[in-house]
Amino acid sequence: MRKRLTALDSFRGITIAAMIIVNNPGSWRYVYPPLRHAGWHGWTPTDLIFPFFLFIVGVSLSFSLSRRIDEKGVGPSLYLKIMRRSVLLFLLGLLLNFIPNFDLSNLRVPGVLQRIAICYFLAAWLYLKSSRKFQLGIAVFILIGYWALLKFVPVPGYGPNALGPETNLCGYLDTKLLAGHLYTPNFDPEGLLSTFPALVTTLLGVFTGDWLRSSSFSPVKKKGLTPLYMALAGLVLVGIGLALNPIFPINKNLWTSTFVIFTGGMALIVLSLAFFVIEIAGLKKWAYPFLVFGTNPITVYVGSSLLAKLLGRIHVFSGEQIISVKGFIFQKMLSPWAGNYLGSLLFPVLLLIFWFGVLLPLYRKNIFIRV
Repeated sequence: MRKRLTALDSFRGITIAAMIIVNNPGSWRYVYPPLRHAGWHGWTPTDLIFPFFLFIVGVSLSFSLSRRIDEKGVGPSLYLKIMRRSVLLFLLGLLLNFIPNFDLSNLRVPGVLQRIAICYFLAAWLYLKSSRKFQLGIAVFILIGYWALLKFVPVPGYGPNALGPETNLCGYLDTKLLAGHLYTPNFDPEGLLSTFPALVTTLLGVFTGDWLRSSSFSPVKKKGLTPLYMALAGLVLVGIGLALNPIFPINKNLWTSTFVIFTGGMALIVLSLAFFVIEIAGLKKWAYPFLVFGTNPITVYVGSSLLAKLLGRIHVFSGEQIISVKGFIFQKMLSPWAGNYLGSLLFPVLLLIFWFGVLLPLYRKNIFIRV
């Protein structure tokens, strides 16, 4: 079995575990503020989860494609593999949106897996077809161009620099091209235009992976300075993102250029911490549960999404009431003794324990399900 970067798998596992926590409260009425997305501009820890995952996709892409190129070179089979994976991810995302309503007329087309599929495909294509300088140029061009579009292109009825929930250019284009197939009638957080800056988030991961693999990195690695360099780079990006925030607000829904820079920096900082603790200090036991999650991320994402829908749809009798299984667990088993907010948090903790039990045998047998 090929050697895996434990720090990266742990980072991925932490991200997946956090995703399960924030996506599955016992009740959306009772959620601690850090576990909610920002209302619009600004950020919370919850807003870091998706960009972290895209960043990790980029790092993993750098390692996996470089290994494949070294072993077999670049050929049609590699392009077919990339295409196949991208299409399957996109279709899985559509399937999750299709369940449980099974209504094609209102099927949401964008989504988390769909965005991952597009970003993975474009990043992989750029990785194989262009130089690193060209990729960096594309990243800078997208960030500046995206800011210019949202800043200067007038939205009909609202004018230029319209960045509100109901007035922005992203939502306007989505309603024109995907009307009736969005998260809300007027906007989708994984919409078409904002996928371009999301690609830059993935490319930041690719650049990080390239740096970790490069021969020029060897002296740094030998001196154990890897986490320091990553942390410093992360701090610089965070500082740039915060400095530019008054000009172009940090916004997850719009995936603004400042959001890309800021979250890219935060991802580098978290990865540097994981790298130091695991790869340098050798403290690995604490990361074991996260390795279990991080080595089968798509399995647990799809599985947890389907289970959440199932628990919300299956109903049981509770006295004179008929409530969902999810509602029964929260209202009758957790909330009475833990309180509403803690009980709501304990519900996804129970889901984490369940999924750990499901994934543990796979991890022990080195079974890593991929698409």
